[in-house]
Amino acid sequence: MTDTNDGPRRTPDRPLVVLENVNKHFGDLHVLKDINLTVHEGEVVVVIGPSGSGKSTLCRTINRLETFESGRITIAGKELPQEGKDLARLRADVGMVFQSFNLFAHKTILENVTLGPTKVRGLKTAAAKDRAMELLKRVGVEHQAAKYPAQLSGGQQQRVAIARSLAMEPTVMLFDEPTSALDPEMINEVLDVMTQLAHSGMTMIVVTHEMGFARKAADRVVFMADGAIVEENTPEEFFTHPRSARAKDFLGKILTH
Repeated sequence: MTDTNDGPRRTPDRPLVVLENVNKHFGDLHVLKDINLTVHEGEVVVVIGPSGSGKSTLCRTINRLETFESGRITIAGKELPQEGKDLARLRADVGMVFQSFNLFAHKTILENVTLGPTKVRGLKTAAAKDRAMELLKRVGVEHQAAKYPAQLSGGQQQRVAIARSLAMEPTVMLFDEPTSALDPEMINEVLDVMTQLAHSGMTMIVVTHEMGFARKAADRVVFMADGAIVEENTPEEFFTHPRSARAKDFLGKILTH
């Protein structure tokens, strides 16, 4: 996965993740309102908005960590299965990186990264280890392979979590506020890995509060408020010429500090 360009790139003719009229409620709360979103192969879409706008719920419906009542979601043209082996297969193709790192505390870093490929993909142990070490080197923690998660900093653990997702060779990666649990000095080391990944051609949907990352790595910024997509545009256009009053208000509050 190499890319000779420095900036993001878009492949507009290959829709990979498609959400059509997706609705979800938590009780009386309408958290996703008629969501329509198409993410193309190789595209990096960054979802931003105020807290409670539905960003994380949107991210989690894409691999059915959250159910939804109506609408349709397809990945590579296939509708989301509801349960069983088909759903497990889908989740293997959709990498997910959470706020919390969700590493297995009783397994070494290397074991955390090799577990999925050997158990789910059926990869031989030696091949899985070779691949895991390549990925740990890529995210800058190969020298920590024999350690346990508790021996690593939060930033290192999150980079391991990214390597673990990549080890499954996913078609798309979902990031749900991956830096929000980190100390400030650790945020950039994770964002740097994500930026490299974005420029390598990986399809990514990223929920984040990091506006610098959105400006630098996104092909498209999707702004959500009150459970709806209010507007979407290129980072340059969105940050310099937001169209909606809601987006102008949001940017006015966060970019002046």
